[in-house]
Formats: sequence, structure tokens, C-alpha cells
Amino acid sequence: MEAVKINTYRRLVLQEDQEDERRPFNRKYLSRLAGYLRPYRKAVVVVCLSSIAGILFSLLGPYLIKIGIDEYIVPRQMAGFSRVILFLALTIAGQYLALLLQGALAAKAGQNAIFDLRQELFIHLQSLSLGFFDKQKAGRLITRLTNDIDSLQQLLSSGVTTLVTDTLSFFGVFAFMLWMDWRLTLVTLITLPIIIWLVFYVRRRLLMGWRRIRKKLSNVNATLNESLSGIRVTKAFNREEENYRLFTEINNEHFQAAMKVAPLSAFFWSSVNFLNYLGTVLILAIGGLLLRYDWVTLGVLAAFMNYVNRLFQPIMNLSTLFNMIATAMASCERIFELMDITPQVQEVANPVAIGEIKGEVEFKHVSFKYAGSDEVLHAFNLHVRSGETVALVGPTGAGKTTVINVLCRFYDITGGKVLIDGVDLRKIALKDYRKQIAIVLQDNFVFSGSIEENIKYGKADATKDEVIAVAKAIGIHDFITSLPAGYATQVHERGSRLSVGQRQLIAFARALLRDPKILILDEATSSIDTQTELAVQIALKRILAGRTAFIIAHRLSTIKRADRIIVIDGGCIIEEGKHDELLANRDGLYRRLYESQFREA
Repeated sequence: MEAVKINTYRRLVLQEDQEDERRPFNRKYLSRLAGYLRPYRKAVVVVCLSSIAGILFSLLGPYLIKIGIDEYIVPRQMAGFSRVILFLALTIAGQYLALLLQGALAAKAGQNAIFDLRQELFIHLQSLSLGFFDKQKAGRLITRLTNDIDSLQQLLSSGVTTLVTDTLSFFGVFAFMLWMDWRLTLVTLITLPIIIWLVFYVRRRLLMGWRRIRKKLSNVNATLNESLSGIRVTKAFNREEENYRLFTEINNEHFQAAMKVAPLSAFFWSSVNFLNYLGTVLILAIGGLLLRYDWVTLGVLAAFMNYVNRLFQPIMNLSTLFNMIATAMASCERIFELMDITPQVQEVANPVAIGEIKGEVEFKHVSFKYAGSDEVLHAFNLHVRSGETVALVGPTGAGKTTVINVLCRFYDITGGKVLIDGVDLRKIALKDYRKQIAIVLQDNFVFSGSIEENIKYGKADATKDEVIAVAKAIGIHDFITSLPAGYATQVHERGSRLSVGQRQLIAFARALLRDPKILILDEATSSIDTQTELAVQIALKRILAGRTAFIIAHRLSTIKRADRIIVIDGGCIIEEGKHDELLANRDGLYRRLYESQFREA
């Protein structure tokens, strides 16, 4: 099982790696994503205004330098120079405060939007029916809640401000330069086409390369994780050399991806620096020539030297934004397609508030089939009286668990009716109904936390005395109190500190604490040793009294005391009665199953 889980995890990671992250631009998805910022639109407006203020302050700085040089330094009239310095200091302080306010509010609005999106997606996943999870891998859903949503965080935090501020900044700088001197502005534009090519073509390829590196690194991490998680299987099957070969292959893919990006990255940044220096040299060369003939002033030349560095940065920022949007399209599509899935099991418009049920259950001509499979139940009829204990037996695939799934309304039947106290189950409010049933499975999930918290999972408001009472009834109290922390003992993820049998007994206590009207035991004693099973059988005899119970068991010795045994084969009831009655039928399926187990024993 551990090896299967490891290989499944690796296939999942590789499948995610093969998915194309760059999807066509979808205005609907982008608009829907922006909708998560609407509750924080006041903060977004303040962010935009502070960004505009920051741009104005940054544009004034070089102009003040021009004034200081031309009107005070060159003519050596220093009387008013202190005012220029003061204004320059104020613009720097104003720009700092504007950027500080912009960064803080943008991050807060973006984080709030991401929080809302993740909450909404989690709640939606909780509402989906089991039929959906039958077709989906848990790892892929976790990826939607983590990686896909995280990839949108920067876009929601800075996307709007980047679009507004960098667009305004580029045109603002260009306008100031053109106003001050059109000839130097034309000189500045000489390098602009090359910069645009570098930013929108070379840098786009560079960003794609960096994404490939991150995904290859995630494969390295996945391979490392599976190797560590499955170390027992690895050593048991002597797979160390094979694992080394596999890790070398994955690690080499990451190395090759990095080596492809390295020269492109060196070319890009070297080119950007070269063009910055080239622009500066051109401004100095042409500006010096113009200065010689008094066509420009020294202050204009100094301002241009400052502006030229600010002209190209918005282009790079907008390029990053466009690539961010392109990448986000894949995550948006995966997230919103998931959120648009509707639950297969839905309540009617005005469900019946059934109140406290008695536990009478009736299946009337019920038929059912799972998606993409043949019919599992065929005209299934069964009437269970309130307080009756019914055992369901039959060969694997006969439909026993399907009966339970239908009874819990994990799936909706395709024909017939399931009646609870005479009311159609599909008309009953699901929360009201499920509060009054409890199920113990063969492989019960134990959550991280204390033993007490796990027992109280189905009844959060239970008292400590109630928890101890059900633990004693099940026969697990002495074991719990023998632990150093008793009921506060932490069981770790999936109950890794407990044996299989101990986890099963905790699941029994969890179900019984709920005091359900209908109790379902699906192979619930299969993981318990014989001695513990005897104790549980004694406890169940007392606990099942007055409670409707459905028991599925392959070990037929555990259901001898059931009020009625239902033998199912091919989705139909072929026998029913008490243990001795069914055993007396020499040609019956129950007798054959019982004798087969007896021979194996």
C-alpha cells in the first residue's frame, strides 16, 4: 500500500508538470478573479492614489535637480538653493511615504482576497458529493488549494497598481523629457526598440525557463519525498540502486533546465546593463554637443541622465505583469472550473426538518449505479424496524457497501425510494439526518490531535465524563489512561502512534459518543484482534439495544447475534433470516460462505 501511494504521488507530480501553465487570455476568468478585490475596493483606490502620488514625487525629483543646477549652481547664486534642497527632500520623503502606504495596503488587500478565495474553494470542496472524489486524486485538489491559489497572490497584490502606476510612470517620464528637450528625447528613444525586444521576447522566454526550473525542482522534491516516505519498502525490496538511478534522472532534468536558462539570463541582464550604459553615453555625447552650442542647459542634461533610468523600468514591470497574467490563466481556469462543479447530491428547495428519528428504514424497489459502471442494486427491497440489528453479508462486489452509501445519502439512488420513518430520504434536510447517524469503517481516519479530540470529533460539545464513559463501554479506557498524557496524548497524523486495532476502537468510541439513532459498522471489527473483539462484542450488545444498526462483516462469526442476516448477491437479496436458520439451508449462499471460512480457520 505504501509503495502504491508513493508511485501515485510521483505520477501526480509528473502529470502536473506536463500541464501547460500558459493558457489563452480569458477576460471572464480575470474579471472573476478581480471580483475578489471588490470587498477591499476602498483600499485598492487608496493604493492607486498613493501610487499616483508616488509617481508625481518621483517625476519632480529630476526637475528640481535641473532647477538647482541651472538657476543656482551654474550662476553661483546660492541664496535660494536651500529651498530647492528642501523641496527635493520633501519629494523624496513624499515618495517614500506613498510607496510605503501603497505596499502595505496592496499586500493587505491581496492577502485578504487570497484568503477569501481559498476559504470559498475549501467550503465548496466540502459541499461536493462523494461521487466527485471518486474521480479525483486528493493531491490534485490540494494543489488547487495551495500552488494554484498561491500563484495568484502576487497578481492580486500588485497587479492593479503595476498596471496603473507603471503605465502612468512611463508616459509621465516621457512627457517630462519631451517637454524639457525633444532632441535628447529622440536620442533616448534610440535604444527603446531593443529594450522592448529584450523585455517582451527574451525576458518572456527567460521567465518560462525559470518556471520550468521550479517545476523540475518540485519533481526533485517529490522524488526525495517518496524515497523518504517509502524507506521501509525500499529496504525491504532492495531498491536503493533503482531509487538512486531515478533520483539521478530527475536531478539531471533540473540541472539541464537550469543550464538552458543560465546563458539566456546572462545575455538578458548583460544586455540590459549595456543598454542602460549606452543610453547614458548617448545622452552625454549628444547632450555635451548640444551644451556646447547652448541648445540645452547643464541642468536639463543632468535631469535627462536621471530620467533615462526611469523610462525603461515601467516597461520591464509591465512585461512581468503580462507574463504573470498569462501564467495565472492556467491557475484561474483550474480553480474556477472546480468551483463551477455542482454537488450531485443536493437538497430539495424546502427540505423536511424531520426532528429526532426513530430509526425505521425501508428500501423500496431501489436501483443504483455508480458513474460509468453497471447497475449495482436492482429493485432492492428491505424493511428494517426501529431498533433492529441487521447484518449484510455476501461476496465481494455484491452491493453491501452500496446499500450503506445510499442509506447515508452519499449518493442519490437512480430508482425507487429510501424511506426514513416513512419519509423519502431525498426530502429530508441532510444536516438534520446525518447528525443522527454514525458510521465506523474498516479503515477509519484518525486526525492529528489528542485522543480526546478524536473521540469528540462527532460531538464537539461533549464533556470529559461523556468521553470517558464511551471509552469504558468500548474497553479502551484502561489503555488510554496508561499513556503518559492520558486522553491528552497526541496521536500525530493518521494516528501513526496507535496500532490499527487501537485506531479502530477510537473510531467506535467516536461513533458511540454521538448517540446515533442509526449505527453503521462496515467491517468495523476486521482490524481488531480476537481478545479485543470479544470485549467489543460484549460492549456492542449493550450499546446496540434500542438502536437501529447495519453491520457489514466478512467474518461471519461476528454477526451470529444479529436480529436478521441479509444475504446479498448481484445487488439483490437472495436470503434472509437468523444465523441458525440460514445455516440450516444446505444449498444457501450463507452456508457456503460460513463453511468456507470455517475450513480456512
